[in-house]
Amino acid sequence: MTNLLPALAGLVAVSMAGHAAAQPKPEASAATRQVADWIAASGDNRALPYIIIDKANAALFLFDRKGKPLGEAPVLIGIAPGDEASPGVGSKKLAEIGPAEKTTPAGRFLAKYGLAAGKQKVLWVDYATSVAIHPIPKDASAKERRRQRMLSATPDDNRITFGCINVPVALYTKTVRPLFQKKGGYVYILPDTKPIEEVFPRLRVHALTGASPS
Repeated sequence: MTNLLPALAGLVAVSMAGHAAAQPKPEASAATRQVADWIAASGDNRALPYIIIDKANAALFLFDRKGKPLGEAPVLIGIAPGDEASPGVGSKKLAEIGPAEKTTPAGRFLAKYGLAAGKQKVLWVDYATSVAIHPIPKDASAKERRRQRMLSATPDDNRITFGCINVPVALYTKTVRPLFQKKGGYVYILPDTKPIEEVFPRLRVHALTGASPS
């Protein structure tokens, strides 16, 4: 099976069309490479495009259905650390969601396009908990400084959303949407605090079968 370590390492040197020159380019962490290698070796994405979200580094890594790396970008994620969505959070209005409930849950999700508030189409990661991937909302408060946070040199200030994953508009419109709009794809969100094998149990199987280590 193809090992994605060289390809992922090379991502940092690839300039994606449509990205601003100031856009920081995150490097793939060891956990990201581990999950990427497992997906490629096992075909867990079921011939669909996929995204890996590294919450610890506020980074997104995009792949086509064959596992070819297509790009990487910083993202904005939920304010509160945590790997579970609060019960019932998807049915609450934004004003009713408390600070501790603004998490981006970890896990493997089958993401598909659908309508959100205002009849805007978004890539729903988990519709039940109102977690989606989309660009920074046009009506986002200027006080939140979301664009500045996304462009900052470190991931320390990238926790600002209610749980959704904000991505650069160029990446979203030119790559994510064309790839996912017909059949959807998978989104793998790495955990903040849980052991990675607890979130992705098949990683244990991958290790036990003698696959190449990451």
